[in-house]
Amino acid sequence: MYRTLDVRREGALTWLVLNRPEALNALDALLVDELRHFFRHLPDDRETRVVVMRGSGRAFCAGLDLKSPPAPETGWGAEAAGRVAPMLRNQRRISEIPLLMRRAPQPVIAAVHGSACGGGMALALAADLRVAGTSMRMNAAFIRLGLSACDIGVSYLLPRLIGASVAAELLFTGDFIHAERALALGLVSRVVEDAELDDAARDLGARILRHPALALRLTKECFQHAVDAPSLEAAIAMEDRNQVLAARSPDFREGVRAFLEKRPPRFGDA
Repeated sequence: MYRTLDVRREGALTWLVLNRPEALNALDALLVDELRHFFRHLPDDRETRVVVMRGSGRAFCAGLDLKSPPAPETGWGAEAAGRVAPMLRNQRRISEIPLLMRRAPQPVIAAVHGSACGGGMALALAADLRVAGTSMRMNAAFIRLGLSACDIGVSYLLPRLIGASVAAELLFTGDFIHAERALALGLVSRVVEDAELDDAARDLGARILRHPALALRLTKECFQHAVDAPSLEAAIAMEDRNQVLAARSPDFREGVRAFLEKRPPRFGDA
């Protein structure tokens, strides 16, 4: 179905592999469109309950592919200079991806190795969880091209993950952050050898999949709202609403029975 994505299922876990290894999985027009298609339709995929996104070959994603031909009516090259409308259309095509990732009800795990630059960094930050291989290096490469470092959601997501001061350092300098510092700052939840990255992501996905789909969906939704909640009262109001919804589900009754009977719960798939 896709030419630049390799989509594989392992039960309820779906692997989304950026598959342009010859270009370090850089974002060309087709890869952007296929990512938009995948995440736009993900909410309707009842079989997938967790997504692991990774890159093929030596890198996660090297950012925008400056060597590829631009899409019709769009482009970043000199031919687009002075043409605001097509540039804005192209920008919106790319910047829609992190929005779609966050709107999807399924948790998204980014398994990051090698370079995650510019747009690749944006994809990693837009995921709900990040695990890193030791080779991971990430930067806001946009500023190195003469653009603003604030692009594709990075200026919103990065300070919320690691704090404003370190985020400002990375955005103003364009410097790389490597795996160990990313772990120390909480940008990634764990660092493993590159050869163990798939297993680490699979293990994390399996531990998420122990829980019912509704509970996961409500948790992702509430967590994202709580990050920007204007007050403790607002966050608790969302929590209260979600707990009442979840308590009406068969999964809650099964969870209570399993707890009382001292056995693993058998949750449904819906």
